[in-house]
Amino acid sequence: MTPGTLSARILDPANRADPYPLYAELRRTPVLREDDGTYLVSTYHEARSLANDPRLSQDLRHRPPGSDRPARPEEETGLPPSFIFTDPPEHDRLRAAVNRPFGPPHSPGFIDSLRGELAAVVRGLLDDFEGKDRIDIVEDFAYPLPVTAICRVLGVPREDEPRFHGWADAVASHIDPAQAGIGQEEILSARRELSSYLAELIETRRRHPGPGLLSALAPRTEPGGGLTPGDLVATAVLLLVAGHETTVNLITNTTLTLLRHPDVLERFRTRPALTVPLVEEMLRYEPPVQFVPFNVALADIELAGTTIPEGSLVWIMVAAANRDPRRFADPDRFDPDRADNEHLGFYTGVHYCFGAPLARVEAQLALPELFRRVQGLRLLEDPPPYRANAVLRGPRHLPVSATGLTA
Repeated sequence: MTPGTLSARILDPANRADPYPLYAELRRTPVLREDDGTYLVSTYHEARSLANDPRLSQDLRHRPPGSDRPARPEEETGLPPSFIFTDPPEHDRLRAAVNRPFGPPHSPGFIDSLRGELAAVVRGLLDDFEGKDRIDIVEDFAYPLPVTAICRVLGVPREDEPRFHGWADAVASHIDPAQAGIGQEEILSARRELSSYLAELIETRRRHPGPGLLSALAPRTEPGGGLTPGDLVATAVLLLVAGHETTVNLITNTTLTLLRHPDVLERFRTRPALTVPLVEEMLRYEPPVQFVPFNVALADIELAGTTIPEGSLVWIMVAAANRDPRRFADPDRFDPDRADNEHLGFYTGVHYCFGAPLARVEAQLALPELFRRVQGLRLLEDPPPYRANAVLRGPRHLPVSATGLTA
């Protein structure tokens, strides 16, 4: 990106703690063409319309030569793309096959069946706060819960987390335009290592089935099963990485926001029924995925008086659209009582977040218990240090002090 452009400023780590003034500036031009020919779509109705337009592709194989990020999966590992990087009908085939053991209509009770186990994980993490007067919400709470959850969902051994942690971080950076050209060999190596690890685990689960999606899906990679072995490995990489990265941000950003809004926090502590609308408002106010930068126009698209030419790269600016004053009254105010909160925090259309039901359950279980049990929570650093990733935006650490722990 050309230095000084809005996209370059959004990607600049110096603006990571508060990109929202830049998003407000961006909304003045709903469909903005940058110097390199990339289009940024930032207003709510335009972003929603385009994200649902079949002329916009997320298939990386349509990206023009020379595009930095993300690279085409087959160029990196020899694997086919995961369903997030495909279009219908291929996308529909892959997603439907993976969804069979995960949710409705074939497995309608799967997510609910995890509630008891996840609630026990939350209790255990909070029990470990006993005697501590300083806590890192990320390392001690927001990270271990979703990692444990996605390991349980997939059937990945939780004790392997130290092995795949670094690989997952590197793979997550692969979607971030801010890191284009940085550490390409390390990212490529991490993706290969993670793919190899999961391929071996899938083969083990094929021979010795256990709980989790990998065991459920491994037999379906046989002829006629809907997935090839490569499809399953690529999907496992996607779910392992995305299945915890975004939820870490959701829990951490909510904790930070509540500590900045003591009036809302006091209501939250005394009104458990506020949990669901509070999480939904958080998904609008501080979405874990700030924008979706890997779209390509398959044809000329007219939008808000601008023509996006065929072959153009397009960023859908989710966080900017979620604060569009034409759609949300007083959009910069954090308001769990907000009515008609049809946010784009989990995106929209065929690429609506696959893991949204699981992320919601994790946040709804974790946040009330955190603020019920931990007494005297106070921010020690505001703003906290943020991760480099501009797309998956969230604090790298969130240090807080506490005065005690209740049962």
